[in-house]
Amino acid sequence: MASFGRHDSEMTIFPEPTLVSVNGVELEVFEAGRQHAGRPIVLCHGWPEHAFTWRHQLPALAAAGYHVIVPNQRGYGNSSVPAAVTDYDIEHLTGDLVALLDHYEYEDATFVGHDWGAMVVWGLTLLHPNRVNRVINLSVPYFERGERPWIEFMADVFGDDNYFVHFNRRPGVADAVFDENAAQFLRNLFRKDVPPQEPEPGMAFINLARAEKPLGEPVMSDSELAVVVTAFESTGFTGSVNWYRNLDRNWHLLAKADPVIRQPALMIYGDRDVVARSERLTDFVPNVEVISLDCGHWIQQEKPEETNQAILKWLEADRS
Repeated sequence: MASFGRHDSEMTIFPEPTLVSVNGVELEVFEAGRQHAGRPIVLCHGWPEHAFTWRHQLPALAAAGYHVIVPNQRGYGNSSVPAAVTDYDIEHLTGDLVALLDHYEYEDATFVGHDWGAMVVWGLTLLHPNRVNRVINLSVPYFERGERPWIEFMADVFGDDNYFVHFNRRPGVADAVFDENAAQFLRNLFRKDVPPQEPEPGMAFINLARAEKPLGEPVMSDSELAVVVTAFESTGFTGSVNWYRNLDRNWHLLAKADPVIRQPALMIYGDRDVVARSERLTDFVPNVEVISLDCGHWIQQEKPEETNQAILKWLEADRS
């Protein structure tokens, strides 16, 4: 077991990873509860995160009888960081997860996603519905596929400084700022109880990377944050930001998919999250249960016990 840091005066224990060859890349995979083979649950991190951000969920789910599989997805940690932008589209990202199931010889699994990981899980369920038996997503709801490509739409509604738009239309600019200020950016980003701020001109994440003082309270201890910082200092940010650079490509790739997700689903929102809730979630995810926790964006880290209880309660109810 790898000791990755301290939390609440106790050592956070996280499994040693293995490198698994899937879908033309290698994924760094952490797992627990292999003795519960047959009850797989796959936890998918967001941006700019790391498998370690599921540190509170992995042991709780394993203790409840699940085989917990937590990959660093492509572009992250010690997983492969392909050079081509298109290697991070939804077909590649979901193909990695399908291949991971094949590696463990599972027909299907429960998938849990946070932030970008939630977007991947929604996409996986659309493109490979027979490989997903249940969906649990945090923060980011189902992304409705409208009549116009997503970046084109966002540019018109939110402007060129919106980070989705900026990442696509000014490639490399934000990545370089993040790489220069990796520790400061991640320290400033992983915060909770952040007081409301007036929007400032410029691209929000670049401003955050350059800000000398963080707001609110830290989500992680210094030693826990160091796990994430060290990973990004090694890989750089471009691979992870390339996920955003495939939004319009993903829009085209999902054109022929049935847009309705029919699996049982749990959607967990943070009451103070800046990510907008979906007003039409049940139109596309009819079998969804929605709950809210009193926290911001980093739900499973801000409210680990409440998140674990919500997930385990819902999983148990779905089995009964």
